[in-house]
Amino acid sequence: MTYVIGETCIDVKDKSCVEVCPVDCIIGDDEDRMLFIDPEECIDCGACVDPCPVDAIYAEEDLPVEWQEYTAINKEYFHDRDAARSKVAVKVAIPVEPA
Repeated sequence: MTYVIGETCIDVKDKSCVEVCPVDCIIGDDEDRMLFIDPEECIDCGACVDPCPVDAIYAEEDLPVEWQEYTAINKEYFHDRDAARSKVAVKVAIPVEPA
């Protein structure tokens, strides 16, 4: 099992999750619209979940049904960044209400 970053990260990229990850498995380049979790590096600790201000990070089995494709997109990013980016490029960012 791994954690997955979903749709509410698009165009936000807060990076609070990056700061707390003990294995540095959360990555996103400047040109990326969102961050991605490497499923091969993730140790399933969950440290990234609470710091996320837009509730974008879920355990793979708890990912909302409408976000299921993000499991594959996160994985694909670490094998073919351009392909993952093209899938995210067509997504519309979800507006997030301030807490």
